[in-house]
Amino acid sequence: MAAAIETIRIAANNLNFAVDTCGTGRNLALCLHGFPECKFSWRHQLPLLAALGYTAWAPDLRGYGTTSRPTGIAAYRISELLRDIAGLIDAARAHGIDGDIVLIGHDWGGALGWFFVLNTIRPVDRFIVMNLPHPDLFARGLRTLRQLRRSWYIFWFQLPWLPERILAADNAAWIARAFRGMAVDKSRFPDEVLAVYRANALIPGALTAMINWYRANFRNPFRTLAPAKPLRVPTLMLWGEQDAALGRELTCGTADLVDDFTLRYLPGVSHWVQQEAPETVNAMIAAWLTGTPVPTAT
Repeated sequence: MAAAIETIRIAANNLNFAVDTCGTGRNLALCLHGFPECKFSWRHQLPLLAALGYTAWAPDLRGYGTTSRPTGIAAYRISELLRDIAGLIDAARAHGIDGDIVLIGHDWGGALGWFFVLNTIRPVDRFIVMNLPHPDLFARGLRTLRQLRRSWYIFWFQLPWLPERILAADNAAWIARAFRGMAVDKSRFPDEVLAVYRANALIPGALTAMINWYRANFRNPFRTLAPAKPLRVPTLMLWGEQDAALGRELTCGTADLVDDFTLRYLPGVSHWVQQEAPETVNAMIAAWLTGTPVPTAT
């Protein structure tokens, strides 16, 4: 029987985080969601990580869900978001979770994960990233017309108030379309799943906070903060090939930037990889964390 997921409150970096937690192991698995997701996006992975001996935490990140929601664009700069991750790790240590740390990120959570491990803000033993390229490769990709066309929404989000108005309209219909419209297997996003994301987006102030991540980091959000050097943290990258927002070509060259790197593509899977193909993703995670050959997707 899979371990149950419960929601707790964790104080970190002067904020109060809503955190879904599963398992009681000494090792920490910290799962960071993307836009426009929330902690719910890791519902398939938390029980697996608990079974592997981890205490798995999936927080609603700054501004999302019922986590603290600071006002103002500057509160969502990458430097502040990275302090949140450090604070959550420090809080886990204070709770007696004192073993190895695996950092897991998807989309924006993947970007924060890259910055965190590249700058060694806290020691991390392993890093898993899903559908978010190395910052240097993303920066290079954003200089191409192909990726700029895919990333049009980043520029649209720089407008004041209008994006929030459109995303909230018709019971946050845009949010629902972002998931089901991009998904290849649309059955993975039934109405009851979309209702969670709609409700989170419609919390007063939530959409402004979520979009402020883009506004605060627009100038150069994907440049590596650390000096150029290969990453020494063992890294697993999982990539849904049918990603409408990020091209597969953004993964090319990652092996030159990471000493211990494993890459698995998931054909016929969209950007929402861990939600759309949880069985395959979980098998890959389990194999990699236990030191067995990581299967390839067919």
